[in-house]
Amino acid sequence: MAISNDKNGMNRCPKCGATDVSLNQKTGKLRCNFCRAEFEGKKVNTDGGIDTLKGDIVGDGASDIVPGDDIILTLKCPACGAEVVINTEEVTSAKCHWCRHVLSINEKMPNGAVPDMVLPFKLEKAKAQANIDEFVKKRQFFAHPQFKKEFTTENIMGVYLPYMVVDANTHASLSGEAEHQTRSYTVGSGNSQRRMYDADVYDVMREFDLLVDDLTIEASADKLNQNTLINTNNVISAVMPFDTENCEDWNPGLLRGYASEKRDTNIEALKPAVDLQIGDMARYRARESMKFYDRGVKWTNEKLDVKGRRWRAAYLPVWLYSYLEVKDGKKLLHYVAVNARTGETMGSVPIYKTKLMIVSAIIEMIGIFLGTRWILYWLGVDMDDDNPFWLGLLAYTPGFIFYWVMTSRYRNMGARHKHEQETKTEVRNLKQSDVKRESRKRLSSSRIAGENGNTVRGTLSSSSNQKMLGEKLAKGLGIDQMLGKN
Repeated sequence: MAISNDKNGMNRCPKCGATDVSLNQKTGKLRCNFCRAEFEGKKVNTDGGIDTLKGDIVGDGASDIVPGDDIILTLKCPACGAEVVINTEEVTSAKCHWCRHVLSINEKMPNGAVPDMVLPFKLEKAKAQANIDEFVKKRQFFAHPQFKKEFTTENIMGVYLPYMVVDANTHASLSGEAEHQTRSYTVGSGNSQRRMYDADVYDVMREFDLLVDDLTIEASADKLNQNTLINTNNVISAVMPFDTENCEDWNPGLLRGYASEKRDTNIEALKPAVDLQIGDMARYRARESMKFYDRGVKWTNEKLDVKGRRWRAAYLPVWLYSYLEVKDGKKLLHYVAVNARTGETMGSVPIYKTKLMIVSAIIEMIGIFLGTRWILYWLGVDMDDDNPFWLGLLAYTPGFIFYWVMTSRYRNMGARHKHEQETKTEVRNLKQSDVKRESRKRLSSSRIAGENGNTVRGTLSSSSNQKMLGEKLAKGLGIDQMLGKN
């Protein structure tokens, strides 16, 4: 069944020609609200041609934002001539109050409100509510009492968030050294006993074309800031990837019934993060041919030549629950997010730190007691190699470990989109060189010194202006309070 598309991105019903069209979430099809006919939306062709990209190819919806564009627009209905006012910060379409014809701002208007493509909601609200409820119920014991009292999934929102979807034609060159273990053995005796390693050292090189298909990155300045000490945006990023191959051409009818956030970031601001993420993908794909090197690799020279990129702005669907925690005049907005296509769920739950610190302190005191008993026993009775001294010292740490594990479980500060693994990539024209250079003896570490083959540099939290140093991290987690620091 053919679909009639207006130049402004509207879909007309192929049966009656009406533009009052919305998404039927149960079937995934568009439905005419006049004659009730259902039909497929026009899919975006997001595949192919990546190896021919040169320079930056920018979609209409991804073009630079013009700061002077009006937020409040008056649209003239082409059907009856009535004038309708639309606020582009809140909506990108409106219905004529006389003839019900659906009006939309022009798809080429460069104000960040209109993307090139939209991925429709697939997961129903009831399922998203169940996912969020299950996620929160697993984190009840240390959840803040006020949060538990106020928590309800009734107010979750379906939101279209702005993203950039990027294809890239690149060439990667990496060279360095890698180690393969040849022997592992123990030297010394008594307290001086230690493990040593022998290894063969190779000069290694990997060079290949890397085609990146639909790398997805946030296009909102607010969501790009993923400093987990001051926000929980990282949990929204963690519900990726989306099945962007199923995106449809821009159609405001798909947004009906959902909120949407306006893009406020241009591609020049996104290029550094995108190129870092592509570099992560290059190192990840290079590892596939490096399995022989069980002690790891240290790349000393890395070069990424980006031949071309294709940029498209997209609205991608997320179910969001939010809760504002206010403590000592400071505010932290917690999110629980659900990917409205796959159901992937991630979130942050406010922690009742007083309760967590009390329980951690009890565990720590038990550990100190047992550790002290062990050390006294070792010193007075059983000073031998079979019962090492360090086991007693290890017993002094369980409270701190427990605090860290619970904080990680409730806040999910380490959650992120694993772009290096989850983005579709293709390696072509692989060239490799592996030349043995020397053998090393009596190495004290089980890994190569300076290993960086698994390094990820393109995480949005690490590109934040506020670096998460040890002191800031301890303060953010409340560990400084446990240590009696201000």
